[in-house]
Amino acid sequence: MLAAVGSLRYLGLGLMVRCSPGAPPGAARRLSATLQSPGLLRYSSNGAPSGSGPQIPGNVHRVPAEHKPSHFDKKILLWTGRFKSMEEIPLWVPPEMIDAARNKARVKACYIMIGLTIIACFAVIASAKRAARRHESLTSWNLAKKAKWREEAALAAKAKNK
Repeated sequence: MLAAVGSLRYLGLGLMVRCSPGAPPGAARRLSATLQSPGLLRYSSNGAPSGSGPQIPGNVHRVPAEHKPSHFDKKILLWTGRFKSMEEIPLWVPPEMIDAARNKARVKACYIMIGLTIIACFAVIASAKRAARRHESLTSWNLAKKAKWREEAALAAKAKNK
């Protein structure tokens, strides 16, 4: 069925090559090999450039294996339990360790905020029940405030007419 529809081949730059139905199975591979840009480097699994492109000497696109943690990163590493004291933290730490500590701190902070939200909800419920026992409501507060405004407006009108 695939041979009747044709074969697809995806290139690394978001391009796609489609061969016509009935084309030999290797046609898409040959066509994509000719269409790939010769100026782009392709890297093998050991990190060395391969292929027919211009060779650049030295380490190209090398990711640093170590990261010097800031004071805030050190506090996060302590708070998440990676190290017991500030003196135990080495000068250079793998970036994966800092990322994992930040993620763990983010989750802890979310749990703390969830807990505080639940506590605030119960505090509002208790406050509303106390206000209901005193027969206070937003409606009664609003009516009292408007009555006060009317009295003040009447007093201001009397003072103006004198």
